[in-house]
Amino acid sequence: MNYKAICLIFSSLLATNVNAQEKMNVCGELKQGELVVLKNIDATARSVVLNGKEYPITNDGYAILAFHRDEKNNQEILTDNEKYKLEIKQATWDIQRINGVPQQKVTPDKSNDAEIMRERNDVAKSVNTMQPGDYWREGFILPVDGRISGHFGNQRVFNGTPKSPHNGTDIAAPEGTPIKASGSGKVILNGKDYFYTGNMVIIDHGQGLQTMYAHMKDTNVKVGDIVEKGDIIGTVGKTGRVTGPHLHWGASLNNVRFRPHSLLDINEKKCQVITGGK
Repeated sequence: MNYKAICLIFSSLLATNVNAQEKMNVCGELKQGELVVLKNIDATARSVVLNGKEYPITNDGYAILAFHRDEKNNQEILTDNEKYKLEIKQATWDIQRINGVPQQKVTPDKSNDAEIMRERNDVAKSVNTMQPGDYWREGFILPVDGRISGHFGNQRVFNGTPKSPHNGTDIAAPEGTPIKASGSGKVILNGKDYFYTGNMVIIDHGQGLQTMYAHMKDTNVKVGDIVEKGDIIGTVGKTGRVTGPHLHWGASLNNVRFRPHSLLDINEKKCQVITGGK
């Protein structure tokens, strides 16, 4: 084989290697507290990894990722063969001061430890589950109409005491207002009389995605029920740590809390193509 032929083969191999770089679509805003949909993922990839957490891929190449409130600006996601770099925009969060909350709810005494631990354990078990299915692809709606009284990511100061950033969205509505399932899925928690969240339902939508409904007056579902988007799952209440009737609507993906309104356009998000590298 002559020198020219060898050079042609070498050039061809280089070109093949460049062309072999995988591409995928990222749909949604690359910003703290948002959810994005990944499409056209390499068919040989088994999962997508972000911050050491694995996110499953559907048979037709879809996955969902969520960026937490304080996500780093420079981030990367990994598949089996490729690395994709992302620039995550910073969000601006407000400080909300709330007075008039019963002091035992702000700084609970030791007598409440058992109840608080029951709540934490139940919620942790729910949001760390990875149920099969992809109900999320049917889309989402607002669970109740009303005034937004608390935004995701904002930090609250109860009676002058700073607390952890808010991990959901509060929607003020009259007590007894029907609450709809934001999306189709399986009920995995129907908790009663929790210290902070009162009566709470968690629905799993597949691939590690859950929505949460807290401070409910009553519920009319049970664990294991399959609900359809729009089904009535209970009513607005003022149970747990509250100053008035409202629904705390939360969202979690692989135990990463994100802005639940990011679900509402899950099938209409603007997409961009990103290219992988080694």
